[in-house]
Amino acid sequence: MSLGDVPRLKLKWAFSLGAVANARSQPAVGAGRVFVGTEAGTVFSLDAATGCTSWRFQADMPVRSAIVVSTSAEGRPAAVYFGDFGANVYALDAATGERRWKTHVDDHAAAIVTGAPQLYDGVLYVPVSSYESVLPLQPTYECCTFRGSVVALEARTGKVIWKRHMIDHVAQPTTKSKSGVQMRGPSGVAVWSTPTVDERLDRLYVGTGNNYSDPVTPRADAVVALDRRTGEILWSRQFTTSDAYNSSCEMPGKPNCPTSDGADADFGQPPILLSLPNGRRALVIGQKSGDAHALDPDRGGEVLWSVNVGPGGKLGGIHWGSASDGRKVYVALGGQQVRFVPDTTAKGGVRAEPDPAQGGGLFAVSLVDGKIVWKAPPAQCDQRPRCSPAQSAALTVIPGVVFSGAVDGHLRAYSTETGEVVWDFDTVRDFATVDGAHARGGSLDVAGPVVAGGALYVMSGYALYAAIPGNVLLAFSIDGK
Repeated sequence: MSLGDVPRLKLKWAFSLGAVANARSQPAVGAGRVFVGTEAGTVFSLDAATGCTSWRFQADMPVRSAIVVSTSAEGRPAAVYFGDFGANVYALDAATGERRWKTHVDDHAAAIVTGAPQLYDGVLYVPVSSYESVLPLQPTYECCTFRGSVVALEARTGKVIWKRHMIDHVAQPTTKSKSGVQMRGPSGVAVWSTPTVDERLDRLYVGTGNNYSDPVTPRADAVVALDRRTGEILWSRQFTTSDAYNSSCEMPGKPNCPTSDGADADFGQPPILLSLPNGRRALVIGQKSGDAHALDPDRGGEVLWSVNVGPGGKLGGIHWGSASDGRKVYVALGGQQVRFVPDTTAKGGVRAEPDPAQGGGLFAVSLVDGKIVWKAPPAQCDQRPRCSPAQSAALTVIPGVVFSGAVDGHLRAYSTETGEVVWDFDTVRDFATVDGAHARGGSLDVAGPVVAGGALYVMSGYALYAAIPGNVLLAFSIDGK
């Protein structure tokens, strides 16, 4: 697929994900199959040409991670790997959907797997994150004890090879909260996204999240390098200090909020490893602060450049995934804001809705010096309910085109040379589906579109933060053929 093909993209088929409100597991495509997970915990294998179901598998918990597929020596899908909302990792037979193994990678009650495992040389590298940051909304919750980690599993058996926490020591009792509850720390530093492999140096690179409680630690909001064989931490480059934050910081009185009440400036996306025109290499990554950074992986994470493209915020900044064509890196600005408006039918007389004037924008940044080459402004929200121009979803780039989904429900294709929109599809509608079940599109967030085999696949629907719910996987092809 190329720039000239994109304006001819038409809907080929739609598939209902069932009775769910969020569609955020990025599908995988290979050898004529599409593999996708759902919030209900169902994983489907679909025929890429028709969308018809080949098999389905039921996981124990919702599947939020993207699907990873290994191939046989003949190039056929061999195994399917993914994580669930209970910190379980699964391996399925790609042909039948039969479970080969399941491994529980973290015993913390709030541990989850959000990023896709990285499969390399017979090993799965699993990022472990957590929803513990929302539990302090309960004034009696003793915040917090989770520690983010990377776990290496043998792909054939699921056996744990090593596990490396991003905080060295388990949480200990610290002070009492404003509500008199015992606080614990340090905690947090989740690994939200897929580890990046450096074949030359035999390393992994991950971006990390903030602390949930005091005290703060040096690997929060950082890019961390690990030895791929052992998990040993080789270096860490922190970009935001004193960032201890949890959801109670948004409550009146901030009952369980850490002293620093930080910016929540996570790294929610994986670093992109690439070569620069001058022969040096770089790790490029966007942060929820609204900053994009380039680091030198061969010089201990030395910062090459940083550039700010817009305001940060609890819902991004630069959120789930940037993309590069080797000349520029493309970053999208989230920045969704929730406001409260009068509503006599709602509890308390107010309801939450996205601010239609806040967030969004797409930026092309030079890899050489970090200067902004062009910027495409956010789309103007129409009159539909729950509309936000924020562009939080991961980006996808092909020659000449970068695709960006927005919370307003539109998937747009931009010229990589000018930032001009060359194709736009509004997913907020009802769809006739190949499985005959009800499906409606909504906000686009988290997962980016997938381009494979001359087709484009995108998940639509995201109800969090008062956005637009949806439950559909859409497949596009040139002229719908």
